[in-house]
Amino acid sequence: MNYNEKISRKSFIKASAFMLATPMLSKFDLTANASSNIGLQLYTLRTDLAKDLEGTLKKVAAIGYKEVELFGYNDGKFFGKTPKEFKAILDGLGLNPVSGHYGAGVQMKDQKGTLSNDWQRAVDDAAAIGQKYVNCAYLTDGERKSIEDYKKYVDLFNKSGEVAKKAGLQFGYHNHDFEFKKMDGQLPYDLIASTDPDLVKLELDLYWIVKAGLDPVDLFKKYPGRFPLWHVKDMDKGDQSFAEVGTGSIDFKKIFDARKIAGLKHFFVEQDVAKRPAIEAIDISFKNVTKMKV
Repeated sequence: MNYNEKISRKSFIKASAFMLATPMLSKFDLTANASSNIGLQLYTLRTDLAKDLEGTLKKVAAIGYKEVELFGYNDGKFFGKTPKEFKAILDGLGLNPVSGHYGAGVQMKDQKGTLSNDWQRAVDDAAAIGQKYVNCAYLTDGERKSIEDYKKYVDLFNKSGEVAKKAGLQFGYHNHDFEFKKMDGQLPYDLIASTDPDLVKLELDLYWIVKAGLDPVDLFKKYPGRFPLWHVKDMDKGDQSFAEVGTGSIDFKKIFDARKIAGLKHFFVEQDVAKRPAIEAIDISFKNVTKMKV
């Protein structure tokens, strides 16, 4: 997900019922034994959540999602709710908050609840609502100007992982595509992966690694067992923009066939930008992932 991207909702085009009913699915006839609990990264619905938190979460549950990954934690609050309040909402809807996204806080020093500011409280609050994972979501442009910046994150991520582990949680790092662009002859992602594998797992965003021109399966083989979490996100066949899962160009069958090598435990549908109302987009993705039988 790109946390710096500003989206104009006016540019979204509402799809017809025909488009909702006819996504191509033939390449998704996977052979796994049973369907997993399908998760959703709530960032996809950021605009809807800001307008109507509980109403939007009710729609998520009604579609059939069982797990969610959170974002936007700040100063002891989840979407403006205390941990107790937010947990009550989720419990009432049968939504399991498996994971959450957090900032590094190296640049935004005043924001509380980041890896660099009030991290212990963030971890404690995550544990209080039932999270199992806490992930660094994104490094801002100012936080990754050089390869030396990335070297500093090895220590920060390990320390963040230690705090999480003591609370019974697992720390991880969520990628975009910039980590796969060499700086001074080094690949930033390899530095991130040089962290302690017990303290730092890797949440792989499938869209962004494909956008970077790499094969996710090759990365699984390079760092086996490091990828318990995935973002399942598709790419438009034409302009490579974000697409509903099952309508784009990413070969999910090949990727899910390598789930054991990766160490997959949970995955979250995500679509950073939709050309239709976001709630319709996640409904399409849910139906398509269900037919994948993953």
